[in-house]
Amino acid sequence: MKQDTKIVSAGRDPEANLGIVNPPVYHTSTILQPSLGEMRRKGEARARGESVTMYGRIGHPTSLALEDAMAEIEGGYRCFAFPSGLAAIATALTAYVGSGDHVLVTDSVYRPTRSYCDGLLKRMGVETTYYDPLIGGGIADLIQENTKIVYVEAPGSQTFEMQDIPAIAEAAHAAGAIVMMDNTWATPLYFRPFEKGVDVSIHAGTKYIVGHSDAMLGLVTTTETAWNPLRATAQMLGQCVGPDDVYLGLRGLRTLSVRLERHMKNGLEIARWLEERPEVDRVLHPGLPGHPGHDIWKRDFLGASGLFSIVLKEGHDDDALARMIDGYELFGLGASWGGYESLVISQKPEQYRTATPWRGPGPLVRYHIGLEDPDDLREDLSKGFARLGS
Repeated sequence: MKQDTKIVSAGRDPEANLGIVNPPVYHTSTILQPSLGEMRRKGEARARGESVTMYGRIGHPTSLALEDAMAEIEGGYRCFAFPSGLAAIATALTAYVGSGDHVLVTDSVYRPTRSYCDGLLKRMGVETTYYDPLIGGGIADLIQENTKIVYVEAPGSQTFEMQDIPAIAEAAHAAGAIVMMDNTWATPLYFRPFEKGVDVSIHAGTKYIVGHSDAMLGLVTTTETAWNPLRATAQMLGQCVGPDDVYLGLRGLRTLSVRLERHMKNGLEIARWLEERPEVDRVLHPGLPGHPGHDIWKRDFLGASGLFSIVLKEGHDDDALARMIDGYELFGLGASWGGYESLVISQKPEQYRTATPWRGPGPLVRYHIGLEDPDDLREDLSKGFARLGS
């Protein structure tokens, strides 16, 4: 089936639910078993890594529906749902390392991922080395005998560097390391991670999967080889998601294709307009021909989402930046992205990057372009630029 058809049909079984179109929301802790033999059979299946309904924390029909749908849509073996994107990231990183191991992480990584590596992983005795996101196959020179994970994120969630995932994956696999990717920006629709050599694909489902800014959710899909360490670690840590949030993820998943198409269209339209603004030094959007990673994006990706950044020209202090941002009417100031609404946030990557210095003449501002009319968004942005220069 084509992707749009999978999005509508995957994880649904109306015949098993009295003809109900959507999987019902199961609020459960205890799940009764019909016999001791059946309970033991399920226990054995769970030990083999199979998804079973034994206890609410281990899985229930609502969570299994989302996990099955996500695995099918992304093209992986299995998927596990988490209560947040960061919970998914932290558990995935923990699943494949132990004391004395080493991980390689892109310097453009989502900042909470960096905090986890520099915090809990370090306390566990795991060393992290940050690398230039543009390194490509040169990552081979950084891989050590104890390197277990090469972590990629494309594009970077603030500075939007593109990474050569196939080249990195080839070098990592040759050295016996797995490739883990934060694929939240592109979603399974616009980047096919397992076709490019990724072993573990992570999503902050809070964003485009849920799509309505009303639930927290994380999702990790893996290859068959990588599945058991992820599943076992997640269950040992007690990771599980409430059924209502799972339901909202399923609901959002069904309309992902049409929403993402509009986010891409609006985002590219606004990004091209911003390229012409005299206040803007450059627009960091891989879908633009002038972006340094455009050729990789065009080769490996099937589309773009609505998230990108701009770098302002020099001469704009914090007071001017606050005048611009605080006066927006349509661009809300807040963390996260991926909902139907437009958002803005100011970032300072120079404060935390360690492998590659960040240089920009002026402040970096990240925008998420929502589903509003682009003319209205342009008007809001234009008024903001007028305040910036006042």
